[in-house]
Amino acid sequence: MSQLPATTDQPTSPATGRLTGVGLGPGDPELVTVKAARLIGAADVIAFHSARHGRSIARSVAEPYLRPGQIEEPLIYPVTTETTEHAGGYAGAMEDFYTAATERLAAHLDAGRDVVVIAEGDPMFYGSYMHLHKRLAHRYPCEVVPGVTSVSGASAALGRPLVEHEEILTVLPGTLPAEVLAERLGGADPAVVMKLGRTFDKVQQAFAAAGRLDEAWYVERASTGQQRILPLADVDPAGVPYFSLALLPSRGGNAIPAPQPDPARAERRGEVVVVGLGPAGRDWLTPEVQAELAAADELVGYTTYLNRVPVNPRQRRHASDNQVESERAAFALDLAKHGARVVVVSSGDPGVFAMASAVLEMAGDEQWRDVEVRVCPGLTAAQAVASRVGAPLGHDFCVLSLSDRLKPWEVIAERLAAVARADLVLAIYNPASKSRTWQVEKARNLLLEHRSPDTPVVIGRDVGGPEETVRVLRLAELDPEQIDMRCLLIIGSSQTRLRYRPDGQPTVYTPRRYPGAGAAPLD
Repeated sequence: MSQLPATTDQPTSPATGRLTGVGLGPGDPELVTVKAARLIGAADVIAFHSARHGRSIARSVAEPYLRPGQIEEPLIYPVTTETTEHAGGYAGAMEDFYTAATERLAAHLDAGRDVVVIAEGDPMFYGSYMHLHKRLAHRYPCEVVPGVTSVSGASAALGRPLVEHEEILTVLPGTLPAEVLAERLGGADPAVVMKLGRTFDKVQQAFAAAGRLDEAWYVERASTGQQRILPLADVDPAGVPYFSLALLPSRGGNAIPAPQPDPARAERRGEVVVVGLGPAGRDWLTPEVQAELAAADELVGYTTYLNRVPVNPRQRRHASDNQVESERAAFALDLAKHGARVVVVSSGDPGVFAMASAVLEMAGDEQWRDVEVRVCPGLTAAQAVASRVGAPLGHDFCVLSLSDRLKPWEVIAERLAAVARADLVLAIYNPASKSRTWQVEKARNLLLEHRSPDTPVVIGRDVGGPEETVRVLRLAELDPEQIDMRCLLIIGSSQTRLRYRPDGQPTVYTPRRYPGAGAAPLD
């Protein structure tokens, strides 16, 4: 660590921002320190590392402490375990990555913005933050906030002391050669081997070669809902994640009984139930969903939706960001694989642009083939909004998401035109967000090529919630500036009718009989 520049409390310029490296602890958001939570909430810019899939464990841990309006800087590794065609190999690719990341953060600091770089565990303990610290700490005022390390988290989960009396703790990376590991593990003192993942086979063999395999423990994802503890000798190398370690605790802790699996879980088969909470509040829940929520051991979901479920001290809750659907699904399936009754919560109906498909897609992986997945429907937003004005969905209709995060805009535009030509009523989900502000105008103009400017449009916002508003206007009057992510739009067909009650309130409906149909009675 002697190569790291010393930190300073004095800015090089009064206009510069402050750089802070913040440790988040081993994974449980409640193990984030009070100081770390305060600094995360106060920062202008939040930077975090992630792999190329874009998901970040650090961000998911810090999510409860983020606030709206913060600038987020994802620092996406160009390479993790795969090969690279970079001329300088892995080292060259990472050097270029950190050079570019440094420039991005320096631009914020030069503009006077305070930057917090969040990191799992402790930022100075095998942490990626230190590479930024080396490049920036001598240029800007800087602080490092320590975090609970994964080693401490694993020891606490195991219920065994790390070191006692005059024992010496040795921490080793699993990337060392097998013979070096075996040599370092050969003494009588406690030891920890980190960075397992693909190194696990070699590490397990090194413990055996050192004659200490029977003393060693395996701890996976300590402090989180995915935590797993096993004797190291019993671990199947297939599927060992990077966020795991091998631990030789203090021999003075041998008198403490070994951790035992929950017998209730061991005797039953876990399952994942994906439920829809409806658009808002308990009144919109079905009895089936209420029963599944009551029976759950673990609740998994996007923070905003999970907060709608009353807290039950018997249950564990696992909140995460709204952009980590696959990671959330894998998390739930892994809990169920180890015997838990897991409920994944979605707003509205879980099968409509929600978590059911994400869970079922992940469940196709071989490691979760024996996990049962069920889906319990909920009242979806289109039905809720339609009910407030009458029956605009009374005839054939189409449901479409305007978000281009998971499909290209060209596909969305093609489908909008096809729906308009087919004269279907259209329910539009995810019409806009803070980063997507132009699609509503594009969609309106596409629809106007096939629909009358007088076509009724229903705009429902926060239906069922405390800020509910429902408006009816003409298609030509649809103003994109008045639309956000909490809105749902219903665009009428050529047959959709608008009339006003004596009190001035609008009623919108689409007749069940289409022009040209026979005179058969309505069924």
